[in-house]
This record gives sequence, C-alpha cells and structure tokens, in this order.
Amino acid sequence: MVDVSKKKDTAREAKASGKISMSEKGFKMVKSGNFEKGDVLGVARLAGIMAAKQVDRLIPLAHPLNITKTEIEFDFDDTANSIEIFATVGITGKTGVEMEALTAVSITALTIYDMAKSIDKAMTIKDIKLLYKSGGKSGTFKNKS
Repeated sequence: MVDVSKKKDTAREAKASGKISMSEKGFKMVKSGNFEKGDVLGVARLAGIMAAKQVDRLIPLAHPLNITKTEIEFDFDDTANSIEIFATVGITGKTGVEMEALTAVSITALTIYDMAKSIDKAMTIKDIKLLYKSGGKSGTFKNKS
C-alpha cells in the first residue's frame, strides 16, 4: 500500500459510468419498478453506495476512506433497452476516489442483473469507465472517449 501520510488533504471527486442492456420486457419492468423482488433501481442504488464504502475490503491495496458523498444516477435509453449508470464519489482526503466510483457503477449494474435475471439472463454489462476526477497532485482528468 502506498504511504499517503505526507500528502495534504484536498477535496477530491470522481465520476464513473457503465451500461447494462437487456430485453425490452426486462427494461420495461426495471424502469417501472414492477418486479417481484421490489424496486430494482432503488436496491441497485443502495448497493452501489454501499460498495463505494467497501472498496478497501475488495481491492487489496486500496486505502480505507472516509467518503463524504456518493450519488448514483440512471439514464434510460428506450431505443436500446439500456440503462446508463453514473456514480459520483467525493472525499476530502489524501487519496482519490476513482476506484470507489468504478466499484459503485459495477455493483449497481450487477445488482440490476441479479434482481432482473429471472426475466433476462442475457443482459450485458459494458463500458465501465472513469469519466472525470479532480483534486490531488495530478489535478483534473476528463475522459475524452
């Protein structure tokens, strides 16, 4: 694990995204919240927030962080039957939150899959990427892809 003890605390933020595509039937049910297991998007949002707070337990050399902000948002593409997931994580600390944002997106997508797999086992999770990060020694990064 990298020693960050000499670094200054700075405001840091990271935003990541990913996409889950599914059948039309599954998409309509997820979007409407009409599932036997309950509110898929509500549960997935909570799972993503919880995952962001657990990264140090999942990724061996990640630092335990005192996260100050986690937001999960969804954007629906009715034509492609897909949901784009956005996770924004913030902290005032000595290290960044890119892994927390990426993990939040991943677990949010996996939770949607888990809750909707009874309708569609062929769902696809893809395009998980860091969109933006700010703060720290390296400054601001904006993904151009």
